[in-house]
Amino acid sequence: MNATGSLLSGLALCLISGLSQAASPPPFSALSSLSDGWEPLEFPNIERHSDYQLVIDDGTQVVRAQTDNSASGLIARMHLEPGAHLTIRWRWKISNIYDKGDARRKSGDDYPARIYVAFAFQPDSASLFERAKRAAVSTLFGEDLPGNGLNYIWANRLPVGTVVTNPFTDQTQMIAVNSGAARAGQWVTVERDIVADYRRAFGTAPPAIVGIGIMSDSDNTGESATAWYGDIKLKN
Repeated sequence: MNATGSLLSGLALCLISGLSQAASPPPFSALSSLSDGWEPLEFPNIERHSDYQLVIDDGTQVVRAQTDNSASGLIARMHLEPGAHLTIRWRWKISNIYDKGDARRKSGDDYPARIYVAFAFQPDSASLFERAKRAAVSTLFGEDLPGNGLNYIWANRLPVGTVVTNPFTDQTQMIAVNSGAARAGQWVTVERDIVADYRRAFGTAPPAIVGIGIMSDSDNTGESATAWYGDIKLKN
């Protein structure tokens, strides 16, 4: 299984504003180092990792991700019950999309930018095989592995608003929140209701959120891109 498949199955997890504010991931704009609350997300048998750096862009500190036939990410651990509504808001920018990118195919399952929301595993709804597999991996690696995941993607060609099952695992649903190259080079702000998106993708209310990550990857297409990520904020 390649890097993207490992991430989305959960087996390689290394694991403010508004009326009421939830605990958000550490803001990139205030970090002195990416190790302040964020962990590298790297994968077995993947030698080329995407590069993540804190940089100043238009007067604000953000994360710049550079990927070139590579795959890795950053993840912030947490434990947050979403409640009836939970808004996630962020801004991002990309240099380009991928010519070979296709969210419906394993060979095209790369994105210049994505936000990954990982949810707690729910054993009562899992098959016997899934429970046994997770028990074995947890014993080997000492990790509590996540369950389902939402990926908010800057799609290469998938229409905005489309939800598709990841080609590597049905535990992850891909939601195209931006698509195509028309806004490449521009900062774009995205706001989503995680609870509504989870219900649409999986048909039930979401369990606790156990991690939020960013990832720019190109290991399947062999292409390259640069992305910039601003602060990720959660709001009830």
